[in-house]
Amino acid sequence: MTAQFTRGKLHVLSEPDEVAKLTRALRGVGRKVTLVPTMGALHGGHRELLRRARRIQNTVLAASIFVNPLQFGPGEDLDRYPRTMDADLQKCRAEGVELVFAPTATTMYGEDAQVTVHPGPLGDQLEGAVRPGHFAGVLTIVAKLLNIVRPDYVFFGEKDYQQLVLIRRLVRDLDLDVRVIGVPIVREPDGLALSSRNAYLTPEEREQAGCLFLALSEAAERSRAGERNPAVLVATMAREVGATPLAALDYAAVVDEATFEPPAELDGPARALIAARFPSAHLIDTLRLPAAAG
Repeated sequence: MTAQFTRGKLHVLSEPDEVAKLTRALRGVGRKVTLVPTMGALHGGHRELLRRARRIQNTVLAASIFVNPLQFGPGEDLDRYPRTMDADLQKCRAEGVELVFAPTATTMYGEDAQVTVHPGPLGDQLEGAVRPGHFAGVLTIVAKLLNIVRPDYVFFGEKDYQQLVLIRRLVRDLDLDVRVIGVPIVREPDGLALSSRNAYLTPEEREQAGCLFLALSEAAERSRAGERNPAVLVATMAREVGATPLAALDYAAVVDEATFEPPAELDGPARALIAARFPSAHLIDTLRLPAAAG
């Protein structure tokens, strides 16, 4: 199988068994495999994931491009989610990707798939409460990708921080042999986190979308100034989004980074999370809260 693989060249495969055979053959000759899962519509955040992943020594850099229907709920944007395969492949080639796995829904799930991965209680909180069933779809496709590709490393962005925590728990709880690496958020000059869904925003919505990062920054500044009450920080974030005409707050939260539980008082690493709904898009963001200065 490795005879069909040329180092430095982009190979695009759509069949899971072909990908599985190739990656196993590559590991058999001493290569590592690094995977960056995506839903396509690649932007600067995805490219940063690919650049970080490319730093792994002696690795074959792989990316998956698949708009996963299982993680979209009724009335969500599955049908209009941007699909830009030609442009995505050009970006993958520019970032040194050697393998793109681009399956269809049928090749991934068949006609009668019934078993999914249950995310546990955390899957029903925050983003999971706003989008019921979303994380079951995410963890199911991630489990399938890890089983097919069998990467040594898998990279995810920290913007979807709750997702990152759940994927780490998936790997830990199911004893999957892969190292999960999170990559910091890439932002626009006004702080807006890069997202494929930003393309939905009207010019007026885009102008106001910076309220998410502003809300997080205000919470971080209060934390740095010595505020230890998470409720005060949550109220600060909610107030900022509430003052934005086109934004409707979905949630604001402060959680312990290790447990993802809401702390009674900030006495260790914590993270603020926020989500807001604009007429054209649901956006999320997160920021690690700094310790008090001095």
